[in-house]
Amino acid sequence: MTDCPRFTGPNDLHLHSNHSDGTQSPAEVVRQAHAHGVRTLALTDHDRTTGWGEASREAARQGVSFIPGIELSAKHEWRSVHVLGYLFDPENAALQDETRRIREDRMGRAERIVRNIARDYDLTWEDVLTQTTKDATVGRPHIADALVARGIVRDRGEAFDGILHPREGYYEPHYAPDPLTAVRLITRAGGVAVIAHPVTAGRDRMMPLALIEQLIDEGLGGFEIDHRENTDEGKRMLHGIAVEHDLIVTGSSDYHGAGKPNLPGENTTADAMLARIIDRATGTPPQLADA
Repeated sequence: MTDCPRFTGPNDLHLHSNHSDGTQSPAEVVRQAHAHGVRTLALTDHDRTTGWGEASREAARQGVSFIPGIELSAKHEWRSVHVLGYLFDPENAALQDETRRIREDRMGRAERIVRNIARDYDLTWEDVLTQTTKDATVGRPHIADALVARGIVRDRGEAFDGILHPREGYYEPHYAPDPLTAVRLITRAGGVAVIAHPVTAGRDRMMPLALIEQLIDEGLGGFEIDHRENTDEGKRMLHGIAVEHDLIVTGSSDYHGAGKPNLPGENTTADAMLARIIDRATGTPPQLADA
């Protein structure tokens, strides 16, 4: 392990900008993280890396360390699995191809959902595009924002609990690779793969232990355990697995600006665990501020 890593905590390794489903620019995300006491942060937009440059420049201005990252969409059976990737090579062809496929399918899926909703509500695709930026991965959060802007619901929470909930009949599936593929893509691009919020609704939603073992064999780095949506039972279970296999354990806010109540730094990653990520990665160097 690095003897004197040139970064200082607190470390928040899961934040989103308006390049995916956050509501703030990458620079504003960095400023907000700094204002909340975070001194090392990772921008992990869904399925894209277009916010890295802006976040990196603002991190240098604020004197904080920046860890380039991504949240890669995956799916196992009916479960949505998100894989955080850190310090990988963004030019890796296989990873680029897969994230492009995910984004393109998400765009088509979002259009299908809007067409479904428009049968019953006054909502158009143009309303949704108004809520996005040029580089954003369009998804259900942007549809939720459009529903809010049209006065159909009060906030994102009401949208997801109501119109955008699968039980309402407007839902459409989307393409995502299986978790094994996601972990392989990140690790073969020189990055470190960490499963995001793996136990948000208890044992029934957690991936089967046999699959977790496969992911570990494939090079999985660890789990994001300290996250507001993980259950206490699930955290205990994952801590046991992490100790048994000497995995990295992270904690993060999953900040989305106004899109979620989560605040930067509400959960953080220990310095020693971040040092392990930095030591293990070979794809892209971190941008470390002097401690």
